[in-house]
Amino acid sequence: MRSIAVVNQKGGVGKTTATVNLGHALARAGQRVLIIDLDPQGHVGSCLGLFRPSGQGIDDVLLDGEDLMSRALSVRDGMWLVPPGSRLVDVEKLGGGTERASLLANALDEIEDDIDVVLFDCPPSAGLLIVNAVVAADDVVMPVAGDYLSLTGLARFMQTIQRLQPLRRTPLRQWVFMSRFVARRRLAREVFDKVMEHFSPYLLATSISEAAALAECAGAGQTIFEYREKCRSAAEFAELAADVLEGRIFTDEQKETSHVA
Repeated sequence: MRSIAVVNQKGGVGKTTATVNLGHALARAGQRVLIIDLDPQGHVGSCLGLFRPSGQGIDDVLLDGEDLMSRALSVRDGMWLVPPGSRLVDVEKLGGGTERASLLANALDEIEDDIDVVLFDCPPSAGLLIVNAVVAADDVVMPVAGDYLSLTGLARFMQTIQRLQPLRRTPLRQWVFMSRFVARRRLAREVFDKVMEHFSPYLLATSISEAAALAECAGAGQTIFEYREKCRSAAEFAELAADVLEGRIFTDEQKETSHVA
């Protein structure tokens, strides 16, 4: 089983959109996918057509020690969701020592071999929920939108990762991808160049372009593959899923022929 946290400390960079569509892309590729919504706002459920908040969630697991899969809802073929629950914000108030950082990792240890990939949709913060996600994850995938505040959020989170490494069992794999990208915008290209300059070993090969269909499908409670399967965004998320599975990174040669050149 592989666990992946989708995170950036700045909001509005497309974390939930990425989590939902990346999750469905992986499920369509034959992976058994569990999404855990660690954001108390609970937007993952509505993006998947669950418009009524669930009475159970990851809050029961982290606060009460309940079994993780007992809180999972089947949302698509090969895809399950653990919603946040109404008490998730209370996790930030927990007392105690460093064992608080391993609550999620310990819960994942109880999962049987029926899940291939776990995705965490993380809040735009640096609190205990993020700490649990980083400690529990094998990989972090960090979307960067085409603006400097998003880039700053990435840099801050890289520092957070370094501080949390001593709490982890193994080294953390780190990945970055361009989200909500518009190649014709000069600022977006400048941000891309900065990412290439400072984070090129982590930059995944596929960028996700800004598209109205991605906002529309969330409002409809569908993934991009259900809303408009043949569109560019669906193809990009399918490629991004392959990038994550295979560790494919962006190359200088690719830039010469891509839309970011």
